[in-house]
Amino acid sequence: MTQLRSRPVSQRVQWQLEQQGLHPLLARVYAGRGIVARSELDYEFSSLLLPTRLTNAAAAAVILADAIADRQRILIVADYDCDGATACALGIRALRACGATVDYLVPNRFTYGYGLSPDIVDLAASRKPALIVTVDNGIASVDGVARARQLGIATLITDHHLPGDELPAADCIVNPNLPACAFPSKCLAGVGVMFYVMLALRAELRSRNWFGSGSGRSEPNLANLLDLVALGTVADVVSLDHNNRVLVSQGLQRIRQGRLTPGLRALFGAAGRNPAQASSFDLGFMIGPRLNAAGRLSDMSLGIECLITDDQGRALHIAQQLDALNRERREIEAGMQEQALLQVAKAAADLEGEPAAAVSLFDPDWHQGVVGIVAARIKERLHRPVFAFARGDAGEIKGSGRSIPGLHLRDALDLVCKRVPGLLLRFGGHAMAAGLTLRESDFARFRERFAQVAEELLAPADRTRTLETDGGLESAYFSIATARLLEAEVWGQGFPAPLFEDEFAVESQRILKDKHLKLRLRKGMQQFEAIQFNFRMAPGNHIRAAYRLAINDFNGVQTPQLMIEHVENRPA
Repeated sequence: MTQLRSRPVSQRVQWQLEQQGLHPLLARVYAGRGIVARSELDYEFSSLLLPTRLTNAAAAAVILADAIADRQRILIVADYDCDGATACALGIRALRACGATVDYLVPNRFTYGYGLSPDIVDLAASRKPALIVTVDNGIASVDGVARARQLGIATLITDHHLPGDELPAADCIVNPNLPACAFPSKCLAGVGVMFYVMLALRAELRSRNWFGSGSGRSEPNLANLLDLVALGTVADVVSLDHNNRVLVSQGLQRIRQGRLTPGLRALFGAAGRNPAQASSFDLGFMIGPRLNAAGRLSDMSLGIECLITDDQGRALHIAQQLDALNRERREIEAGMQEQALLQVAKAAADLEGEPAAAVSLFDPDWHQGVVGIVAARIKERLHRPVFAFARGDAGEIKGSGRSIPGLHLRDALDLVCKRVPGLLLRFGGHAMAAGLTLRESDFARFRERFAQVAEELLAPADRTRTLETDGGLESAYFSIATARLLEAEVWGQGFPAPLFEDEFAVESQRILKDKHLKLRLRKGMQQFEAIQFNFRMAPGNHIRAAYRLAINDFNGVQTPQLMIEHVENRPA
């Protein structure tokens, strides 16, 4: 069940924002998101939180500066998703610009799994690094760090995932979610953490006159890397607090101005998008998936190479490969999703139609790299926490989970772990996304225990999907100009793009590609083109719809279009 609810808007705050120069529609939308002053929408680079406020960033900078000065080999160990790839590429570019000898290693998810494991350290050791730097991983790598210490390799952990009960004995850990860290922005993505460490490194090197006259070294402009920060931040679906919105806004500005890495430019081309009109949507739904496809189906090294090359021809070639992988990923995903829905339907029949408080799905033929997307799709359909599992090695299965508001997924797994010691072999993650490893023989037991925990933690109201809207949209705002106005702003997790609701008469409807619903709607004297992707219910003659205002570009002709997210039939 889905219910629509209009966000409460303080008329006084809306009026104040308008008086401060905001467009009336933006004033209303922002007031509904808790913005009370235009200063909260100041996204100038100078409004970023200072690196000095991030615990251990200065200590990390000293370690890196010493390694650079001593000409030591630095090896970045990255995660295999978009956040990890952008963090790695940023680190490579920034460190090389500072004069470092640096290379990278990204674990193959199917061979080594996630994080800085002892096996990865052994593989890294063949490169003879003096220092391993993790990006977007490492906070749970107790054994891996211990192995590095045995081999005489220093470790610097940069991560943003929630720490467990035991921290690795690394030389330095930078993570805004460390218990002792007072950094106000706890929602930094992995790439954001690495960006802050690079800012601190530049300041440290500056204090050592590393870039001084006669050195022959130019001080790098780290702001040139904000396109990577924006991409990783949006793609990792971290909450867009003010600091993250600054990072994303600054990155988008540079992309729109044509100041983007060759690889990112090539990815925009492969996706058929124009960088000059780049939006948060492009980063999250067009560019991010093409990078992620490498980590899901092949090797994220391909994505990292795309982001670190300065050769436009090579970037174009790699972007085409990533685009092909993404098409393959979509085909695999479609088949897995169909199988998952069959499992869900059988389970619902067993429970007389009511889905369990949490859903766990497994098929021995599913692809390890795609289970996270399947979990997300089923979560959206059922509005339940979902884990999807694929077969790993040695009798193990690996699961990726997605949650709903009201259930902190990592905490729920921790509770399962405490209640049934030994059931979870490994786990980690965030509130809304997590991963774990089980013995295949324990799947049924996990499914039962996870559902029990969700039953306890989820309130009845949490199980109803609520779409918060920004109310109706005035007739004058159904325009390309308004769509562009909204697209130019920074939206994302925790700061959602505007969603409107209105009642319409349905004048015509047809199905595209057997799964998308194309509509012509009428409100008063106005007609609108609308589309609902992956629709589930044929609408009647009168509907109430929740929608986003977008631009349809067909054969070079641009028209406003409503992107339908939810439909309710209304009496005529």
